[in-house]
Amino acid sequence: MRKLIFVATLLGCFFSFSQSKDFKITGKIVSDEDLTPLEAATVYLQRKNDSSLVTYTISDKDGGFELEDATSDESLDLLVSYVGYQTYKKTIAINKKTKSLEDIKLKISSDALEEVIIKTSAPVTIKKDTLEFNVSSFKTKKDANVEDLLKQLPGVEIDDNGAIKVNGKEVNKILVNGKPFFGNDPSITTKNLTKDIIEKIQVVDTKTKSQAFTGEEGDTENKTINLTIKEENNKGVFGRVAAGIGTNKRNEFAGMFNRFDNDQRISVLVGGNNINSPGFSFGEIEKMFGSGGRRSFNSNGSFSINGRQFGGGQGITTSKLGGANYADNIGEKTELAADYFYSNSNSVNDKSAQRETILSDSRYFSNSQSSSNNETQSHTFNTDFEIKIDTTFMVNIKPSFSVSKTTTDYESEDETLNQDLELTNQSILNSFVENNLNNFSNRISATKKFGTKGAFLRFNINNRINKSESDDFINSTSEVFGTAPETIIRNQFTDDSRESNDFSSNVRYRLPIKAKTFFVNFEYEYQYNKDNNKKSTFDFDETTNTYNTFNEALSTDFEYTDMKSVPGVQLSYRDEKLSARFGMDYVFRTLKNQDGLRPQFNVERDFNAIEVRSNFNYRFSKKASIYASYRLTNRPPALRQMQAFEDVSNPLNTVIGNPNLEPTKENRLYFGFNAYNWKERTGIYVYGNMSANNNAVVSKTIIDPETLKRTTTYSNVNGNNNGSFGFNYSKNIKLDSINSIRLRVGNWSSFSKNINFNNGVKYASKSLVFNPNIGVDYTWKDILEFKPRYRLSITNSKYDIEAFDDRNFTSHNLDLKTAYFLPKGFEWRNDITYNYNSNIADGFQKSAWFWNASVAYSVLKEKGIITLKVYDLLNQNTNARRRATQDYIEDTQSTVLRQYFMLNFSWKFNSLGSKGEIRSGSHYM
Repeated sequence: MRKLIFVATLLGCFFSFSQSKDFKITGKIVSDEDLTPLEAATVYLQRKNDSSLVTYTISDKDGGFELEDATSDESLDLLVSYVGYQTYKKTIAINKKTKSLEDIKLKISSDALEEVIIKTSAPVTIKKDTLEFNVSSFKTKKDANVEDLLKQLPGVEIDDNGAIKVNGKEVNKILVNGKPFFGNDPSITTKNLTKDIIEKIQVVDTKTKSQAFTGEEGDTENKTINLTIKEENNKGVFGRVAAGIGTNKRNEFAGMFNRFDNDQRISVLVGGNNINSPGFSFGEIEKMFGSGGRRSFNSNGSFSINGRQFGGGQGITTSKLGGANYADNIGEKTELAADYFYSNSNSVNDKSAQRETILSDSRYFSNSQSSSNNETQSHTFNTDFEIKIDTTFMVNIKPSFSVSKTTTDYESEDETLNQDLELTNQSILNSFVENNLNNFSNRISATKKFGTKGAFLRFNINNRINKSESDDFINSTSEVFGTAPETIIRNQFTDDSRESNDFSSNVRYRLPIKAKTFFVNFEYEYQYNKDNNKKSTFDFDETTNTYNTFNEALSTDFEYTDMKSVPGVQLSYRDEKLSARFGMDYVFRTLKNQDGLRPQFNVERDFNAIEVRSNFNYRFSKKASIYASYRLTNRPPALRQMQAFEDVSNPLNTVIGNPNLEPTKENRLYFGFNAYNWKERTGIYVYGNMSANNNAVVSKTIIDPETLKRTTTYSNVNGNNNGSFGFNYSKNIKLDSINSIRLRVGNWSSFSKNINFNNGVKYASKSLVFNPNIGVDYTWKDILEFKPRYRLSITNSKYDIEAFDDRNFTSHNLDLKTAYFLPKGFEWRNDITYNYNSNIADGFQKSAWFWNASVAYSVLKEKGIITLKVYDLLNQNTNARRRATQDYIEDTQSTVLRQYFMLNFSWKFNSLGSKGEIRSGSHYM
């Protein structure tokens, strides 16, 4: 029976298509006042019976447009929308395959001079600096969230990790009705707000609140998305709850509650799982498996998402979180936003590694086994006050607090063998560390505008206080063999105390040379950072059975200060097409280190230098622009790199700083071009960057040929250069009214030249990387989504040292995402990845398949979803990896999340809108 229903559905789709008539409508949009062509007017066709969108386009620089599609309707409504003009509407008979219209003359709106935005249902509206999408014009699947919606918008790209780009530019902030939603966390906003409450999506250059207040140009290389809630949906509650249980004791739960009352907004969320998912999901395959097997972690095993720490890491992670968000207006002058988060995670991991290290005249081998158990708890509280004293004076205050506690159990066994496979040293280590971290920060900004020409005065004050206390118990045995054998036994306790006080302030005055167009900016910045790092290590006394013998060699007591004073001047210009800035600073900087245990190693150095920053942005039209920037910066060496005492905390690697290091001077150039052809639904983004470093700081290690013990210091080198370049091209091809293809082609490449040392021998390496990719998204409306993507990676590395062979690596990656929308409310989704690396040595797996799948069924009038998911359907997931660099080849294997099946149920509730109903009709799907 189900097969008959499915076949009947397919035949119905084909029959509907067979009745459709192809058409092409052309014309020109001009101003009624002076017949001037109007570029970027939105021209669209909608059905007369339900006002649903058929197709749309944007007029070109000559005002011309072309609409091409297929429909079974006898007539359609043609509408033209342009900011500042009255919306034009006319019924068009679809009785010819090609129809050319007379020039359409738009009349100026009576509100245009007052800059009132004309409300219209146009799919896309292009304003001076804002791109606006009308949500109801874009069709999505049932139960769609904001992320599902964004994927349907022209020019918008979302990668596997949820990163969003609009016309090639990163989205780094998402707002709801102009206010933060859970601390500007894009993933919580896009994955958990449903499409049916959103009216419009606005895209603008990212700006600080003070930049928006003064009308300054923002960050032209990053975008902000603002989601506007429908007016009728600004009062009520909505949310969602979900839970899942699976094989191998896998589980997850999540819940989110939101209450909107006009300006007041309250949101609460909770979640947890033991499936390596740091956030919380409602059971959908994209949220569960979007980064399965491809997440990156910190060296200590912890990881963070949008700034929140989750501990854990490689291995199996169990995480829990809870949070609340509050936003409201206090009186007529103050806006408040606040959020609180609690997170807890526990991770266990076993890891083994084998490495072959290549030296300039020999090689050696090392093997290691380790086991770790990490637990982290953290609390974070953020607030944001925006106070508009009057129309010319605004104050912004942003205090933030966080507390965290981390405990880590760690044990390891390591051994090193020479090139004749003779054991040269080995070590065993057991460690337990408990760390408590407290953080407070505050940002205060005050801006005063003068007159109407663009002058203003701004003060910023930032301060941050970090306090860290840790107890470290370590028990280790290190043995060195050979002609002078040595055994080093350590049973120690370390009390580590660190405190950092950072303070910075700056003042900026903008003087208009030409009103609202050309300015000179006078700036001054002062920065004072002070760090106190005290580490007291005590050896175990077997007589008293306590840790009471102070070990000076393994203890430190530093007071480090970084003082910077920076006067500067900047010229800026901006009109409708061109914006440019050029600034020059002179940096007075002093770094000072006082050693309480070893005063002979005190350091005080001055680093004075000129720094330059500039950028250029030219808009060829509302569809295309080019961007370029140049920066000259000076980076002083890090404190640890300049401390000349011998750090012997690792008995097999002694580290000695170099107090004579020079600062690194970096010249960095960036350029980008992006364009989107609304008529052809074609977008292209080209970008590149290059940097040249003089006096780059690199490590320099000497290895004892007999014991293989290492001594590391630091040195300056010249000639380190690197860069990257690439492009992305996308095109939408509408085959007919129900079938479409989205083609995506791109390439990312990088090049580098690095100067380094290998066992004291200086050498240069050159690397060139190409990563071309192609993807095709096929959509059969309401039936099928088929999205294959192929990526090729080619790496070529060359060395000017005989000990290293030139290397060439090639790997292949194929991703396939499918979705089948079956009758009776079923959805079947698959996420399949295939990797192949021909360069892997014999005996190691060269290829691997990774397949996740889910079947979902809508119940309770589409308010509920039952989902059956399977992770790693082929049971091939493994953490066996091989990594090859210029001086070593390493094979590793660690604990990995294995195959499981999970049954999940989620339910949503919604009382927004006048009737308190979830809007799931065709107009909103």
